[in-house]
This record gives sequence, structure tokens and C-alpha cells, in this order.
Amino acid sequence: MADSIVQKKSFEFALEIIKLYQKLQEKREYVISKQLLRSGTSIGANVEEALAGQSRKDFLSKMSIASKEARETNYWLCLLQASDLVDIDVSPELEHSDELIRILTAIVKTTGQKS
Repeated sequence: MADSIVQKKSFEFALEIIKLYQKLQEKREYVISKQLLRSGTSIGANVEEALAGQSRKDFLSKMSIASKEARETNYWLCLLQASDLVDIDVSPELEHSDELIRILTAIVKTTGQKS
């Protein structure tokens, strides 16, 4: 079975977040970077769990969690950008998190309507 779009995008996003985390660590930003790493990599993990779900309800639950994690990640990215804690441009990551939020929201809404 081919990977789904959300599976591929969430995995690629997790890799971006890991790279950003490493940059933030180099800049001695430890608190927000750790939160960002946890929420940013959790999106793909929950998508994987959803795709292996045993029921539609299980699928919907895990995709909802992935959506919430994407929103949390977006929050940390916005906070980093607005706070000027570090001189790293997080615009690409913000664009990708926005895209993931749109995709995951659509999946949750569509799946919820079918239930």
C-alpha cells in the first residue's frame, strides 16, 4: 500500500522539526525547543497509529490527536518567531504546520461526518 499524503507530509515535517531542534540547541534555546520536538514529532506518530487503527472510531481519535499536536507545534513556532529568542527563521516550518493542520482538520471533519 502506498503512503498517504498526510503520512508522508507528517514524516517529512518531523524531520524538519528535528533539524530545527538541533539548531535551537546550538543557540542554547532548551525549553521551547524540547516542547517543539515533542509535539512536532508526535504528529506523524499519531498519524501512523491512526492508519493502523482497528476501527473508524480509533482512526478518528488518533487523527484528532495528530491535529491537536499540529496546532500545538504551530503555537511553539509562532512563539519562537514572535519572541526573538533566537535568530532563526521558522517561516518554512510555520507554512508546513499550517498545511498539516488544514489536511488533518479536513480528515477529522470528513471522518466525523461519515460516522
